[in-house]
Amino acid sequence: MEVEYRTRLTVVLDVTCFLLKQGLAFREHDESLSSLNKGNFLELLEWYSLRNDKVFRAVNQNALANNQMTSPKIQKELANACAVEITCAMVDDIGDKYFSLMIDEARDVSVKEQMRVVLRYVNTNGYVIEQFLAMVHVPDTSAISLKNAIDCIFAKHGLSLTKLRGQGYDGASNMRGEFNGLKALVLKKNPYARYIHYFAHQLQLVIVVVAKDN
Repeated sequence: MEVEYRTRLTVVLDVTCFLLKQGLAFREHDESLSSLNKGNFLELLEWYSLRNDKVFRAVNQNALANNQMTSPKIQKELANACAVEITCAMVDDIGDKYFSLMIDEARDVSVKEQMRVVLRYVNTNGYVIEQFLAMVHVPDTSAISLKNAIDCIFAKHGLSLTKLRGQGYDGASNMRGEFNGLKALVLKKNPYARYIHYFAHQLQLVIVVVAKDN
């Protein structure tokens, strides 16, 4: 029983890690037994089990109805556990090094404001690394709300604002404002965190203007 449980857990984790690595959705709108497409998670798990007798017995034949590890709740918990491990590994890789912060904000499908945080740093091998750190909902996109969210994220992951050496945002006033923008609030705490307007965003603005003119 224990061996089959470990086999089932290992296979489910393998499927979870693969989908996360490839950036694929887990679920489908119809996951019933008669569905032709039950979603990537269940379909990949079935594909895996049909090609390995040991896995088939652990996943299909001998798994108890309440211990199949395939429910939406379990899928979400496994994905969150993987996210925690990845984030911890990234923070450990940064260690005591200097790093830069890149932020963008937008509304999701539920019309809630959210902020995406990416860190950029040089690892021990001398390579420039850009890693997604977090995506959090914020009450609004005012500079103070974004700054408070950054403080919470840094505190959660043990990151120090004193190690920040760069800020990268778009050109909106709430981000680049000289006195009350997010840039200014960060600079008050750390004058070495230089602000740079995204080059990609500048290019996007140029393309928009050119497209309108033509």
